[in-house]
Amino acid sequence: MEEVNFLIIGSGVAGLTLAVKLAEKFPMKKITVVTKGDEAESNTKYAQGGVAAVVDLKEDSFQKHIEDTLIAGDGLCDKSVVEMVIKDGPKRLRELIHWGANFDTDTYGELTLGREGGHSEFRVVHHKDTTGQEIERSLLERSNQLPNIKLLPHHFAIDLITEHHFSNEMPNVNFCYGAYVLDQISGRIFPIKADCTTLASGGIGQVYGHTTNPSVATGDGIAMAYRAMVRIKNMEFVQFHPTSLYDGKSGASFLISEAVRGFGAFLRNKKGERFMLNYDERGELASRDIVSRAIHAEMKNSGDDCVYLDCTHLNTVDFKNHFPNIYQTCSKMGINLANDWIPVVPASHYLCGGIVVDMNGKTSLKNLFACGECSYTGLHGANRLASNSLLEALVYADRIFQYLCNHPPSPVTKIIPEWNDEGTVILDNSEIIQQKTNELQQLMRSYVGVVRNNADLLKATRQLEKIYFETEALYQKYTLNTALSQLRNMVNIAHLIIQQSLARKENRGGYYNLDYAKE
Repeated sequence: MEEVNFLIIGSGVAGLTLAVKLAEKFPMKKITVVTKGDEAESNTKYAQGGVAAVVDLKEDSFQKHIEDTLIAGDGLCDKSVVEMVIKDGPKRLRELIHWGANFDTDTYGELTLGREGGHSEFRVVHHKDTTGQEIERSLLERSNQLPNIKLLPHHFAIDLITEHHFSNEMPNVNFCYGAYVLDQISGRIFPIKADCTTLASGGIGQVYGHTTNPSVATGDGIAMAYRAMVRIKNMEFVQFHPTSLYDGKSGASFLISEAVRGFGAFLRNKKGERFMLNYDERGELASRDIVSRAIHAEMKNSGDDCVYLDCTHLNTVDFKNHFPNIYQTCSKMGINLANDWIPVVPASHYLCGGIVVDMNGKTSLKNLFACGECSYTGLHGANRLASNSLLEALVYADRIFQYLCNHPPSPVTKIIPEWNDEGTVILDNSEIIQQKTNELQQLMRSYVGVVRNNADLLKATRQLEKIYFETEALYQKYTLNTALSQLRNMVNIAHLIIQQSLARKENRGGYYNLDYAKE
């Protein structure tokens, strides 16, 4: 067993920002960051667009950014949270720059700003088209300079340690005492006892399979919180990115940043028709839910497998300078952007719901905080405004840090039981887990996608119940490994998305149900 002061699960922008702040403020305290991939693997790393923040007060204003966020959220944002995040955002951005993050600047050294769908002004701070990777680099460098931060790569958090691990009776008040963690190299499962635990575990894209998210995005933190009876909300609001590169296969898909449409690219169907103006007066710069549904409708009407992003009218040299990663990836696939259109489809991209937290990042479980995509703060409402996610992670990491400075957690005195896997056997055949995972992903793509209906959601409920019992049987019989844990977590996430979709009786933001289309 390990004992630490602060346990952080996840090594993206949310987790590392909090770790750095805590380590600098409390040099004698132990901070451990658990991450199941290598230390740099997270959704942050794949964020292309940037950080939305009001830095040009001549052209932009906090009020404009607030209004854009509220419009995108379709009436379900918490206005006080929106105001707090947007007004605090520029300070957190400057902090990140102070820590060494490099963003694009003009010849005068001023930040160059991009514009994405749903934004009324240019306010997206970026590093080419690899902003997340640059932020991750700077935060890891800062973390490695601080001796009281311990990074545990290739370690998988299995379950939160709560009162029910000490007693079979349901407690009146529940606390979090840390987490059980699997060393993926040795196979050993051990407890990490922590005075304070923060989930910064990222998104759920792999539940759909076809996603812009990396392979680590299996909803682990939300699933752990759900099993610990933490409050979870708005899971029906899965944001599908309108333009992921289509290569004729399902699976992880390369993201074509929304900034490309902000740069002037057009969406066209196979006939060459620029169709977005038929759906929204903002055309290609409409919010993502509208663009995704428009693409879905075009594909359904035509029977085509994709639509196309047309960049041929843009200056190729400028495009290559702004989006080198996208340009290079397209070139490798034989797409010449000066002459060819990019085939694109919507793909699972971002979860607007999650673990409910207050304005200090506190969950409904004592001593447990959540930050980043796994959390539901009220900022995004029914639909996230582009590039508000990195902003939210930076601000809420600071909010948690400030709260912990003013309310230091008490040391955990309980003796934590070791993980009990007595009676289990090692699973030699991993194909059965992959088969169940594929089955789950196909179910979610078929019945719980961009456009839903109640009949399909009920079919999904019945099919998921079968997968759930089969997965639980595997969990009870076999020694736990990463693949089995991830499948178990994704089943929990799918259940939450389906049931909270059925509970939503209206169309809002990113949630669109055909049964309510005419109401």
